[in-house]
Amino acid sequence: MEHLSALDAGFLEAEDADRHVSLAIGGLAIVDGPIPEHDRIIDMLSERVLSEPRYRQVLRTKPFDLGAPEWVDDPSFNLAHHVRRAALPAPGNEQALVSFVGDAMRQRLDRDRPLWECWIIEGLAEGRWAVLTKVHHCIADGISATRMMAGLCDEGHVSSFADRLRNAEECTAADDPRSMKDTFRLPLSALAMPVRLARAAARSVSGAVEIAAGVMVPGDQTSLNGPITTQRRYAVARVSLSDIATVQRALGVTVNDVALAALSASYRRALLRRGEQPTPRALRTLVPVSMRRSDTGRTDNQVSIMLPFLPVDIADPVQRLFAVHDRLSRAKGGGQRQAGKAAVDAVARFVPFALSAWTIRALTRLPQHGVVALATNVPGPSRPLHLLGREVVDLLPVPPIAMQLRTGVAILSYADTLAFGITGDYDTAADVDELASGIEDAVDQLVELCSEHRLVRLVGAASG
Repeated sequence: MEHLSALDAGFLEAEDADRHVSLAIGGLAIVDGPIPEHDRIIDMLSERVLSEPRYRQVLRTKPFDLGAPEWVDDPSFNLAHHVRRAALPAPGNEQALVSFVGDAMRQRLDRDRPLWECWIIEGLAEGRWAVLTKVHHCIADGISATRMMAGLCDEGHVSSFADRLRNAEECTAADDPRSMKDTFRLPLSALAMPVRLARAAARSVSGAVEIAAGVMVPGDQTSLNGPITTQRRYAVARVSLSDIATVQRALGVTVNDVALAALSASYRRALLRRGEQPTPRALRTLVPVSMRRSDTGRTDNQVSIMLPFLPVDIADPVQRLFAVHDRLSRAKGGGQRQAGKAAVDAVARFVPFALSAWTIRALTRLPQHGVVALATNVPGPSRPLHLLGREVVDLLPVPPIAMQLRTGVAILSYADTLAFGITGDYDTAADVDELASGIEDAVDQLVELCSEHRLVRLVGAASG
């Protein structure tokens, strides 16, 4: 019998701490029509979703949190409890679709049943239809939830998830057979090992201090942080991966750098639009980092965190991009990622579950002002997928919001597109559409600056 890990259980505790929060994560697939017969869709879901045992299981909790909740098979499982249908009002445009997604995601999942549901949405413009999957965060992080979404498709679980996971590329030299070619290196490696371990420990300690300070020390107060309601808004930004690649090649940065620089530009514009000053400490952002070493297919959370300040105070687009690159590099090198994972591992091994559950529940009830935004980046399928023979034209992420974060952004690559799914509180983040358009405008601006031989002058000015 499997137990919920301390990290996975933390999402349940955070949800329990605020009645306005639903900690389900979503994936939206927009599919070319015509929509198949309902029985065919049900057969597909029965075959492809239920092959994963977790989606037929419920959580059995222990009295007074004296032990971690256990996953047990649901004796009364009925697929009809989890599959729902909806039709958009005419003309079925994107605004109607995102409005529906916001409404569907705000409702909490029923903990007396397996913690997922699937919406079949018809009536989209151009004869299209959509599938919205909704999974509780205690089951899956962004990568495993996206893997579930891709698993619905005809191609199955595509290999790109294993190929493109960031940490899978960070194999140690000792794991590489080529490192055995020169046996004389082994004694030197052994002598250097204590130094390496000491440096790694120092980085983890430094990272732990940075994370603790980021959570406990308030940044500059803005309207992006504060109490939230139960209702949600949802918006989508789409940019071309070829445009991202243009900026990458010109400036020597990563996809994540460009994405977060565009997000910084849009948040800067939002603060100015609201009459607020974009200061250096205005946008400390929770950036989850995958700790998966390979795509094992497990449905759980394997993440750590970084907490950089995104440079909303910098007006120049190129300087802002370089600032993002530098800050993410320092966060990685400073040990935040390692410290986050070490803390989770230590809690799982040495802290009784009751103590960790009570502590998380108490902390998540407190108002926090250190972190004001969420930005998570998930590598998705690199080739177009198909669902029951129809092409999936869009694959979009839907993040949750909690702990006084009034907006959350999930970034997902699919085929030739990088999609930004933005969830906002209905009352206090009514401008999520403008936040989405600001991201698209920021990428367009960077592409333009990287063309027409204007780059040399801009880089010279930025470095000067």
